[in-house]
Amino acid sequence: MKLKTELWYKVLAPRPAVLVSTVSKKGISNVAPFSFVMPASMEPPILAFASDPEHDTVRNIKETKDFVVNIPSKKILKNLWICAEEFDYGVSEFEKASLTEEKSQKVKSPRVKECIAFFECKLRDLIETGDHVLILGEVLVAEVKDEFYKKGYDIKKANPLLHIGGVKFTIPGEVLNAE
Repeated sequence: MKLKTELWYKVLAPRPAVLVSTVSKKGISNVAPFSFVMPASMEPPILAFASDPEHDTVRNIKETKDFVVNIPSKKILKNLWICAEEFDYGVSEFEKASLTEEKSQKVKSPRVKECIAFFECKLRDLIETGDHVLILGEVLVAEVKDEFYKKGYDIKKANPLLHIGGVKFTIPGEVLNAE
């Protein structure tokens, strides 16, 4: 079946779902879900994600030059979906979604305590790419909770969310709806 070019990315699924947490220059935290995310380099360690340039996440990263990519599990799907709602700038999605801020080790932006892994990043580059902006961050700290990493990453135990599209998510063998 031939696809309309505006639908191409829907077949590039599922994609990892992440929560990117940031903080404004006034100290107000923000957390938002993204699924346009990927490793961009191993040495140095660089992570990339794409965002609407008008998103509060982009504004905060431009101001503070850092962010945290948090890996959510199936357990917090409903909380993640609340973070996708439109809130006024300055409203903390942490509070709205009942998520817990945790102090990061090397960046100002907080971690999401309920997540299974965290990548603390400093802004490396921001590139306009059509209707999105590609944000590249150098990973300063990479951490996964002990229970999910024994002799390697236990993906079945971790149950990381993968985004199919819209309200649909998956974990191995199961499709979940956020609503």
